Amino acid sequence: MQPGHLPAVVALAGRLHPGCPERADVLDERRRLCPAGCRVLLRENGQVGGYMLSHPWRMSHPPRLDTHLGRLPHCPDCWYLHDIAIDPALRGQGHAHAALHHLNAQARLHGVQWLALMAAEGARTLWAHLGFAPIPDVPAAITTSYGADACPMRRAVDIFQNNTCPEAF
Repeated sequence: MQPGHLPAVVALAGRLHPGCPERADVLDERRRLCPAGCRVLLRENGQVGGYMLSHPWRMSHPPRLDTHLGRLPHCPDCWYLHDIAIDPALRGQGHAHAALHHLNAQARLHGVQWLALMAAEGARTLWAHLGFAPIPDVPAAITTSYGADACPMRRAVDIFQNNTCPEAF
């Protein structure tokens, strides 16, 4: 993800995640702090059709929604998927699995054994289908910043070990 992609990322986030609004500078901070974890999915015409924002973090204290990180932790215990969005016209083509493959590779490179995320806006069932389970004991003040149905979830890195997955993200 490059700085020039940010307006399209913010627009896509607003369209696909209306209940979880975030400021452009918060999203850009994640891009700057962890370029390897922030990718865009480009359409054939070069326009942004999807994105993911991810970074190493501490599983027991996921970042609150729309909050600056300041810096990445020195001793992360997970690779945190802050956000993923794929335009509905591009879904069903393996892009989500490619993104998870990339996250798994980043987690392995950074020596962490967990992928973690905050399931929000009705996505808990989807993430459970992909092998994620609820994380116990995350402070409610963090969870509720993502909405009433938000659920912190995690999955061991090994589940996404398929090396044949295309690197679309």
